[in-house]
Amino acid sequence: MALVDLIMPKMGESIMEATILKWNKKVGDPIQMDETVLEIATDKVDSEIPSPVEGTLSEILFKEGDVVEIGKTIARIESDAASSNDAPGEAPAKEEIKKDIKIDTPPIVEKKKEEIPFVPQVAQVEHTSTTTASNTPARSANRFYSPLVRSIASKENISSAELETISGSGSNGRVTKKDILSYLANRSSNSVGATKVSSPVATHAFKTSIHDAPAVSVSGADEIIQMDRMRKMIADHMVMSKQTSPHVTSFVEVDVTNIVNWRNKVKKDFQNKYGEKITFTPIFMEAVIKALRDFPRVNVSVDGDKIIVKKDINIGMATALPSGNLIVPVIKKADYLNLMGLTKSVNDLAGRARKNALKPDEISGGTFTLTNVGTFGNVMGTPIINQPQVAILAVGAIRKKPAVIETPEGDSIGIRQMMFLSLSYDHRVVDGFLGGSFLRRIGDYLEAFDKDLNI
Repeated sequence: MALVDLIMPKMGESIMEATILKWNKKVGDPIQMDETVLEIATDKVDSEIPSPVEGTLSEILFKEGDVVEIGKTIARIESDAASSNDAPGEAPAKEEIKKDIKIDTPPIVEKKKEEIPFVPQVAQVEHTSTTTASNTPARSANRFYSPLVRSIASKENISSAELETISGSGSNGRVTKKDILSYLANRSSNSVGATKVSSPVATHAFKTSIHDAPAVSVSGADEIIQMDRMRKMIADHMVMSKQTSPHVTSFVEVDVTNIVNWRNKVKKDFQNKYGEKITFTPIFMEAVIKALRDFPRVNVSVDGDKIIVKKDINIGMATALPSGNLIVPVIKKADYLNLMGLTKSVNDLAGRARKNALKPDEISGGTFTLTNVGTFGNVMGTPIINQPQVAILAVGAIRKKPAVIETPEGDSIGIRQMMFLSLSYDHRVVDGFLGGSFLRRIGDYLEAFDKDLNI
């Protein structure tokens, strides 16, 4: 029998730690290969960790609720399978075990944080931070600070000396995200190095940088519901986005009669041919992609006083979950996909999102987001930008309306399928001319849809 280390795996770029939510097995339980041993959560996604071997759970090194760095051993499994390839009486070296169980455990490398994670199950949450040598807390000789903690400390003007005073609840006294947020919530206005609170990551008390949240009176007839973890993260991200970007929203109304008629005509044949249901979402995405090619300055992020123009077009699609929460899976390099490819990606990601089966990389890296408020019968909306993106498009419900039809023979009134588009954009870098022109171009592409397009 040999002991196999179960390692906290890397769950995506920029994720340096994960929280143990639940142990599905206890010490002494038999485990099959690929059977779920525990459930973990990061700031981007919840995941199940399977066993790499068949055996018996020998030791659990962390309890539920603990925050563990990636690459650390979290449990040990006693297994015959692991020892079958080793010399008698010798336990396999740790490096060999890691290779055998195919878990990526790279060393922790300090690097500039480009993203502040947002949702484990929610919309992709990235936040570009600008860090200078003068306000970046340095790692002490004997204390580890994760990139996320260092980024928050930098944004809050917490000096290295002040950071050293924060009590850590993590392993070996390490300061976790929860610790630093709790510290910020309780820090007085005259604390060392803190003149004001302006963190892009709000505390779960949802206090703004200037005013405390107003007091709420509660009567005996009121029901008090504790926010779940995902809802807290959504709330944090929304507050941060509004504090970060001056939001402006523009609207256009478009005639999508050709799209509606074409979809009604081909949807049955489309499903028979490709095994996929054709919805309006990939058609809207195709128009957005074309418009982003025409206006690349909308496909950007802001880093301090720099504008980062993204070469890839990665489209996020806001997806409502059965729980009522929200997640934003991302279609990477969407500009390389045709309508069929977009349809397969949309259906696949939406289906797995509702089953909580998305991978961390599938909810990160978005450069533009599309949300369909028409799904709920709304005609338009003013969506909040998904940071660090600079724009988000809301598509409203399609409704039959009387409209003027222009023809070479003259104008007439007819019944048309009409829809509002709403574009919220970051006025720091997207002015009204650029935002309005981009939105109008999306509408033009939708109105010019080929009603005779072959599938």
